[in-house]
Amino acid sequence: MNNLSLSTFGEKFTRMSGITELMEDLEKAFAQNSSLRMLGGGNPAHISAAQDLFHGKIRKILGNAERFKTVIGTYDGPKGNTEFLSVLAELLNKEFDWNITSKNISLTNGSQHAFFLLFNMFAGKFSNGKTKKILLPLAPEYIGYADVGLTDDFFVSYKPEIEFIDEHTFKYHVDFKNLSITEEIGAICVSRPTNPTGNVLTNRELEELSNLAGENNIPLIIDNAYGTPFPNIIFVDAEPVWNEHSIICMSLSKLGLPTTRTGIVIADEEIISLISGMNAVLTLAPGGIGAAIAGDLVASGEIITMSREIIKPFYLEKNQKAVALVHKEFEGLDYFIHKPEGALFLWLWFKDLPITCYELYERLKKRGVLVVPGNFFFPGMENEKWRHKDECIRITYSQNEKTVEEGIKIIAEVAAAACQQHR
Repeated sequence: MNNLSLSTFGEKFTRMSGITELMEDLEKAFAQNSSLRMLGGGNPAHISAAQDLFHGKIRKILGNAERFKTVIGTYDGPKGNTEFLSVLAELLNKEFDWNITSKNISLTNGSQHAFFLLFNMFAGKFSNGKTKKILLPLAPEYIGYADVGLTDDFFVSYKPEIEFIDEHTFKYHVDFKNLSITEEIGAICVSRPTNPTGNVLTNRELEELSNLAGENNIPLIIDNAYGTPFPNIIFVDAEPVWNEHSIICMSLSKLGLPTTRTGIVIADEEIISLISGMNAVLTLAPGGIGAAIAGDLVASGEIITMSREIIKPFYLEKNQKAVALVHKEFEGLDYFIHKPEGALFLWLWFKDLPITCYELYERLKKRGVLVVPGNFFFPGMENEKWRHKDECIRITYSQNEKTVEEGIKIIAEVAAAACQQHR
């Protein structure tokens, strides 16, 4: 059709955005060069021991004709598979003494879908004419948040405090001195561990944010996609928090089941009822394959064991190797690594880099390395001038060792060449 006329919704979600541009760029680049070193994605690694467990659960489903028929041929309710919800509530109560029931849990078609529902539930335009926003108390934050709002100007975010740990390591902290909760804030959201930086908010930071949420009668949304108890890609002590004004979002993706698109929302019963209603309207019901595969693992507690004994050690070893390699290859550069406390990524800061991180991304792409430029990870700060936003990149260490090693070496070469060129 020529001169296609789109609604406001259509225009909002079809225009070019940071994530759209990067995904399309990645697709084009990979089509032209299949040997690209893919250090820019968020796909979890294919861990043989974990996949063997999933394979066994799928074989068990296939071996039971009635079970198979139900799994692939019968809708679950709009909250998701009731048996899975019950055993998950039991597991979380056993691990953390949360005193929740299946009425406190809903599944969604991936955690991205959950954030779309939750963010637009608590922010945007209200019937009384007011407009509210989502507060991100510490940027950089997850790139996937940036474009899910139904309205523009959807986020408020703040610069972090920066702690220098040693000559090449730093850590972000919430700057509570400058944090302001105004009437325009509809909810607070943090990820823990954080994508892109691997930052884990301290227990004190999380407690203080929880108190602020309670005092202002707004929810604290905690993105726990990489956290405890599963997939447990977290390398420091961090107690999970849940109470009546907190919402915890989890996922089966980083456990090793990304294509099942299984998001998990844990919240007050009223909020879960609203999520269930929106699920019914938008998707009828969440997909059930993920719950079917993981159900036995949750019921037996094996999901905790595999996260602790398989998933976490696998990524911790890869993390340590990648950090050591960065320190080796980046010698002579003015660089910092955010203290890697969890998730699948290293956040690299080239202090006083003479080119922008986006230009560095373009140069690396020509050398066969895909990273993600850091400027896309600051939703709510798009118009704020802060050089730091253009000095950072995110890389993943979840790929095979050869890819990671070659990619880091090339990043060092290209960054060094950029610095030498502008001297």
